[in-house]
Amino acid sequence: MSMSEKVAFITGGSKGIGLGVAEKLINQGIKVALTSRSLEAAKEAASELNKIKAGFALGIESDVRNLDSQKKAVATVLENWGRIDYFIANAGVGHFAPISELTVDQWNETIDINLTGVFYSAKACLDALKASKGYFITIASLAGTNFFQAGSAYNASKFGLVGFTQAMMLDVRNDDIKVSTIMPGSVATYFNGHTPSDADAWKIQPEDIGQIVSDLIRMPARTLPSKIEVRPSKTAKR
Repeated sequence: MSMSEKVAFITGGSKGIGLGVAEKLINQGIKVALTSRSLEAAKEAASELNKIKAGFALGIESDVRNLDSQKKAVATVLENWGRIDYFIANAGVGHFAPISELTVDQWNETIDINLTGVFYSAKACLDALKASKGYFITIASLAGTNFFQAGSAYNASKFGLVGFTQAMMLDVRNDDIKVSTIMPGSVATYFNGHTPSDADAWKIQPEDIGQIVSDLIRMPARTLPSKIEVRPSKTAKR
């Protein structure tokens, strides 16, 4: 089967890492469905991607915190393209504060999006990935193995995500579904209210994560890099 017949699904795909992955995959001839909680943002991103290859991008409104929403998004992709080969669970949020200041709402949102949202994504797409003998990739973080001050909610979500992904890998590998987690360090994105600029040139770029995803899906079927840690080659200039 050629790449032009393959389909990727990316949560949180309207900007940042998700958009960088989408652009890389479309440039390689893979159709991409991307989701956002904002239908306008999803459609705008898809419109830009369709300038690369017309009809290869689909923007869908979906909230990973809601299982029915994820199931509906998966059904929309199957109705349009009939299959899902690669699912990239990328949607994420970060709230950083000392435990004395971290609110219950901030804790719940972080866990609901970064961890429970990935569980819901897996539940929604598992049958489609079994049918295609596909690949489920989570975007975790180096914060999934390295704790830091004011990171209790984020660390908990990403430590949990790394553990979830590795356990899921063991659950489904004999169903011919591959599962990997990518754990980036500093990436030049809009995460946590940041606006990328020239000062971020030292950081990992979204398209670099796209390259890793591209490399993973091209690995021989017998080989599975299950956990990939990624760091900037150098630190910021001081």
